[in-house]
Amino acid sequence: MWPYHPDLLERPVPRYTSYPTAAEFHPLQKENVLESALAAIPPHADISLYLHIPYCNEICYYCACNTGRANKAKRLQAYIDALLGEIRLMGELITSQHQVKRVAFGGGSPNAIAPHEFVRLIKALKNGFNITDSEISVELDPRDFNATWAATLSETGVTHASMGIQTFSPTVQQVIGRVQPYEKIVEAMEQLRSNGVQSINFDMMYGLPGQTGTDLSDSLKSAIGLKPDRIALFGYAHLPQKIARQRRMDTSIMANQAQRFAMSQLGYQALVQAGYQAIGFDHFALPDDPMTAAYRAGQVSRNFQGYTHDPSPYLLGMGATAISMFPDQILQNDKNVGAWREAVRDGRLSAKLGVARTPDDTVHGQIIEDILCRGQADIGCLGGKKGYAGALAPFEELGLLKRNNGHITCSDDATPYLRSIAAVFDPYRAGVSSGFSSAI
Repeated sequence: MWPYHPDLLERPVPRYTSYPTAAEFHPLQKENVLESALAAIPPHADISLYLHIPYCNEICYYCACNTGRANKAKRLQAYIDALLGEIRLMGELITSQHQVKRVAFGGGSPNAIAPHEFVRLIKALKNGFNITDSEISVELDPRDFNATWAATLSETGVTHASMGIQTFSPTVQQVIGRVQPYEKIVEAMEQLRSNGVQSINFDMMYGLPGQTGTDLSDSLKSAIGLKPDRIALFGYAHLPQKIARQRRMDTSIMANQAQRFAMSQLGYQALVQAGYQAIGFDHFALPDDPMTAAYRAGQVSRNFQGYTHDPSPYLLGMGATAISMFPDQILQNDKNVGAWREAVRDGRLSAKLGVARTPDDTVHGQIIEDILCRGQADIGCLGGKKGYAGALAPFEELGLLKRNNGHITCSDDATPYLRSIAAVFDPYRAGVSSGFSSAI
């Protein structure tokens, strides 16, 4: 289906879940930066909230998240208490005029905490923010999901859930340290549906250690049979030099670039043929899903949760390592849980890293998002600067894109090359290629 041009995929590139990317974050030189940013949000502006739970009952070997084991009750309790404090602090800076459109719980695994603690968090959010009409979503580890958790989601008004599936292959599950029988997924799906969860997403991967094309095909057939509303099919990012736990996996069977390309193509074809709408380069949604409607209306965007139909320009993150996004800057909470807790205890928000978005960043960021989300972009505002025509020429000569009067349009065949095309418009990546994952 797609032509394979390995030379266009050789350079590792970001996934562009923000722009500038996290590689450009630097230590903040001023205090109360996040407090000032919150106070500057215009009245009546829509906002979204993200709450980070950096704990899992079991640590999977492939995982690149900043997460730890939830095996100490006091540690979990201390984290929840601090998160409740942060909700209170942030809520004091947000007025009831600010409508919260979406609340998302991520991690780690939010269901690593006790269900009653999740209820406490929701109650605190209701006390501190206007979440009356909010869409509430939660990431789930199906291995820790049960009827009590399902009832808790119903009680708290959760309507969207995302389950980390990765693969249904028992052999690959053993290699990556995430053993979860098919029957457990079926049970979780039934419990979610019967408790009012309207939309379910599966996170899946290709290119995992030990995974073959047959493994991926079989896993996708199993996933399609369960009919989740959305499926995100990510290319596994193998960065053992940065992520120590990845060194525990047996990588004697590991897909090369050509095989990863074939796996990506296989997944795309299987999901589209099953009736899913392809969104960008790694998301898929059923025709009646809100994400599909947003995509067809040209309203899909990207943030650090991937493709989203969240239109809010203000995303406020709570919890250690959580990221807050504003039109003019991106701020990240302290990654050290102890330091984050200490800041909250002292009555401070703990933004530690960040980057200001310059007018130039805004222009380049919009072009990158347009390429990744809509397959086209207006680049006339850049003029002939920085040799963009030359950098785009290899893609243009191969029919992957067309340029016309300051506008570029990517062909359907350009799907696996979208990140590489987007990287052309990232001045920060000039001559820099290390630290990022494979382009496919």
